[in-house]
Amino acid sequence: MREFDFLRPVVIRAATLVLAASIVVLFADAQQSAPKGPAYPQEATPNIVVIMADDLGYGDLSCYGATEIQTPHIDSLAASGVRFTSGYCSSSTCTPTRYSFITGNYAFRTPGTGVAPPNAPAIIQPGSVTIASLLRDAGYQTAVIGKWHLGLGEKGTGPNWNGALKPGPLEIGFHSCFLLPTTNDRVPQVYVDDHRVANLDPNDPLWVGDKRPSADHPTGLMNRESLRMNWSHGHDQTIHNGISRIGFYTGGHDARFRDEDLADKWVERSVQFIETNRDRPFFLFFASHDIHVPRVPHERFAGKSKLGYRGDCILQLDWCVGEIVATLERLKLRDHTLIVFCSDNGPVMDDGYQDLALERLGSHRAAGPFRGGKYSVFEGGTRTPFLTSWPGQVEPAVSDEIVGTIDLAHSFAALAGQTLPAGACGDSFNVLDALLNKSGAKGRDHVLQQNNNGNQLGLRVRENGRDWKLILSPNKQAYNLVVEETLRSTAVPEIQLFDLQADPGERHNLAEQNPEVVKRMRERLAAIKTGEGSRPSAQ
Repeated sequence: MREFDFLRPVVIRAATLVLAASIVVLFADAQQSAPKGPAYPQEATPNIVVIMADDLGYGDLSCYGATEIQTPHIDSLAASGVRFTSGYCSSSTCTPTRYSFITGNYAFRTPGTGVAPPNAPAIIQPGSVTIASLLRDAGYQTAVIGKWHLGLGEKGTGPNWNGALKPGPLEIGFHSCFLLPTTNDRVPQVYVDDHRVANLDPNDPLWVGDKRPSADHPTGLMNRESLRMNWSHGHDQTIHNGISRIGFYTGGHDARFRDEDLADKWVERSVQFIETNRDRPFFLFFASHDIHVPRVPHERFAGKSKLGYRGDCILQLDWCVGEIVATLERLKLRDHTLIVFCSDNGPVMDDGYQDLALERLGSHRAAGPFRGGKYSVFEGGTRTPFLTSWPGQVEPAVSDEIVGTIDLAHSFAALAGQTLPAGACGDSFNVLDALLNKSGAKGRDHVLQQNNNGNQLGLRVRENGRDWKLILSPNKQAYNLVVEETLRSTAVPEIQLFDLQADPGERHNLAEQNPEVVKRMRERLAAIKTGEGSRPSAQ
């Protein structure tokens, strides 16, 4: 295995005067980078760790009913805390969900928040109020480690891969970051350490583009016989590690990582962050790439599940959770740490690579009892695993309260004693009491779901003992409606209405029988779309 060394050791010279000067510089740097706020006592506000899986479905975990695979570490979180059966992400693709999680605003309100291309500039601009800036201002040390996919660099220019990659996470409230800049089926395969590509040799500059740089540049389309994982659609451009990706890049060879090492590196850096900040409150956003394509588990997990590489990556994800929890326990921080486990969208099988996900599926149902998955606004696209765990503070339970990743910004601000600035996080509800399973606590009364770019919307409303779900599909198509089949579009009615209590699988369209419900829900959806925010005024 190739190892990378990201530390920058200080070279202490023998001369006394130079040594003294070095100490002064180091002290000044430490003072600049130290988190604001006091070192905390044990009774202070808890540490917060959000673990966000990628493309993980409601039925992909044994604590949510999976029988073909076991996830003991995640199951342990569920057993020690709250397992939500109505936990949602806000979109059925990654970039808009991550945008909403960080900003507390629905992504459809901001143009350009669909799946970001490799050279996308920073989607969240400096000065934005974010989940990280709120916690930073409350005295937390904040970090994001893992998949970013929210763009880097200035508008109009995008990332400066050979220079300072900013604006980025450090300009919106994170003290540090260690990133996969886009998503691993897109180029480039490098780590970003704060503002720089890690291990980049200036004599081998990195170039990233959307056009083939030269006629002899190897691609998955032209050099398919050289691939160790074949593509099925869309992923036929630059080849790295025997796998072709979306987009083109050259150079940066010393900076490139091996797919198999991603999870280990995320855990290594997360453990380092936790150890460094054990005496201060911290917020860690652990943004896993598992189980997104290309699914290339470490050799320790390859072939260990019945479900092919997709199942192996679920086992790898479970291991990551176990390592983070074990670190908190070793440092005696577990009882002072709130952990939230969630996913950025629902499942997909063949998402561009021939990796046996469909062939090895067997009786496993990644979306559980729900219809649809990634790319759709049916329940399988946005209703995902959602767990909270805080020993001694959260009583174990199974809850059907409606909560979502978009609510974590406001809820964590409340936990940290922060008041939201006017106009900030306008779609984020304070559902903290529901997250902590306080007696009588209620979650949302509704949740809005969008597809990638928001041209399809779903609205679930809980009212008078009913759970109505309205879906508007102007193009009369749904993508990935049947997760257990090849990815494709399916014709659907423009207006659909479901009673989720009687029909959680969204099989029986009740729109014609209930025109008054459709009218009422369409009006409510229109008000959410045109309003500046959907959070109740009482919050």
